[in-house]
Amino acid sequence: MRSEQVHIRFLGPEDAAEKLKLETDNREFFEGYSMTRYSDFYTLPLQQELIEIYAEQQENDQAYSFGVFENATNLLVGAISLVQVTRGPLQSAVVGYALDKRYNNKGYTTESVKLIVDYAFQKLALHRIEAGVMPGNDASIRVLEKAGFHKEGIAIKNVQINGEWRDHQVLAIINPRDP
Repeated sequence: MRSEQVHIRFLGPEDAAEKLKLETDNREFFEGYSMTRYSDFYTLPLQQELIEIYAEQQENDQAYSFGVFENATNLLVGAISLVQVTRGPLQSAVVGYALDKRYNNKGYTTESVKLIVDYAFQKLALHRIEAGVMPGNDASIRVLEKAGFHKEGIAIKNVQINGEWRDHQVLAIINPRDP
């Protein structure tokens, strides 16, 4: 799936080294906003294993993990996922994303979120996509709002980041095709 500046695609074994570089180059930046990661996360074998896990999750309709690639260079500049895919009466998922700090403020994340929302609504027939953002991360909140998400409230101490339980602003988008 492609937009003006980026495209997203499922990661394959050939992407493991580039994913490791993305994670290593942005370790401090990403860890400021994501769940605690252990040192073995930053190894090629674990990145290879994670890509295999992503494929299994996709096959089992549990999660869908994509790489974000810059169109001009075809470089991996980020990652975006739909996780906690729930079927039945909910038909929902949670979106998460991370973009290389060198590519921030170019619209790449907004385009990536729009692409994955289209995928979720058109290909997966989901009804709702939710996101959680730490209050104060205004850039990420703006990304989601530009992609059509609306604020719903604050989830108190719902994600542990660097050993501390943190609040998250909950945002969501509903499939416009659903009544």
